[in-house]
Amino acid sequence: MKVRDSSIQVEFHHSIDELDRNEWDRLVTDDNPFLKYAFHAALEHHGCVGRKFGWLPCHLAVRAEGRLLGLSPLYIKNNSYGEFVFDHAWADAYQRSGLDYYPKLISAVPYTPAYGERLLVDPEADGLQLRRLLVTASRQMAVESGFSSMHWLFTTEEEGEVLRSMGMMERLGLQFHWHNRGYESFDQFLSQLTAKRRKNIRQERRKVAQAGIRFRLLQGDQVTEEEWRLFADFYAKTFEERYSLPTLNAGFFREVGRHMGEQVILILAYDGALCVAGALLYRSRSVLYGRHWGALRHYDSLHFEACYYQGIEYAIRQGLQRFEPGAQGEHKIWRGFLPAQTRSYHWIGDSRFSLSIRDFLDRERAAIENYEKNLLSSSPFRQNS
Repeated sequence: MKVRDSSIQVEFHHSIDELDRNEWDRLVTDDNPFLKYAFHAALEHHGCVGRKFGWLPCHLAVRAEGRLLGLSPLYIKNNSYGEFVFDHAWADAYQRSGLDYYPKLISAVPYTPAYGERLLVDPEADGLQLRRLLVTASRQMAVESGFSSMHWLFTTEEEGEVLRSMGMMERLGLQFHWHNRGYESFDQFLSQLTAKRRKNIRQERRKVAQAGIRFRLLQGDQVTEEEWRLFADFYAKTFEERYSLPTLNAGFFREVGRHMGEQVILILAYDGALCVAGALLYRSRSVLYGRHWGALRHYDSLHFEACYYQGIEYAIRQGLQRFEPGAQGEHKIWRGFLPAQTRSYHWIGDSRFSLSIRDFLDRERAAIENYEKNLLSSSPFRQNS
């Protein structure tokens, strides 16, 4: 696809190997791990996306005189698995009307509900113009391909302003994030909590310590092939126990670990010499992201220790501003993770469904805002902290 300005080329790439790693990464801000070339490349190289799982790469690149100026990670979807912005009811409504909701087009990071840019632009170029061009080109591609819709998931606030101004429907979501208030230690963080929550956290940590569990924290390029295989087994076990589909594999974990090094953090838990659990986290320059967890067997409070408290300690040591432990989970609020709104944007091709969905989103927004307000009343922090 090309636009009228002959100096601008708009292209869609069905394999990330058609793009240059350095060009791609030059547009990534804050070293966001889920937007890096290596992350998306590992997904493609090890069959974690593609026809089998219904994630077909269709990355959008905008160039001028050969220079990459704009980029949007796009995927053609024939299901809604691994998106974490749930539109199954929309698909059902289409089907009941004798219409096809799939395929659709989305800009997202597969299996990753993490806030970040979906309209990546050269910092030296006209950011507003390029973002508008990326949105227009994506929507045009959806129309020309006969797709039902186009979706931008977990976008930044700056991108949201552009998408709203172009008529896209906004959908709110809610997650739970931990914020670093300049803590110098985990105990200082605990001192800001109510006595009850402080006591509960200490009890959970004590149970893990009394069980004799020890931890190793490794950077991605320090993890051995056998350790990645072990963690991949933990990861798959978690999904299978929930009757869900594990899409990642040891090859993917090895590749991201090798290429992303210190941005990948693997926490392994040991009972004596036996590795019994693992938690995988990623980091940017300012944010820690919790992603996957698995265990050989159950230990009281080990999940909270490996996935939350070890991460908080790491974020404090590294001076990171925020810790996003993943989607959902009201239990996180009692452990210092406060509700945070997320935003996604949607274009629906059929005007009848667009009107109905817009009405639904207005009502859903009111419910989410009320839910957030109620959750904040359960904040674990002392009122004067």
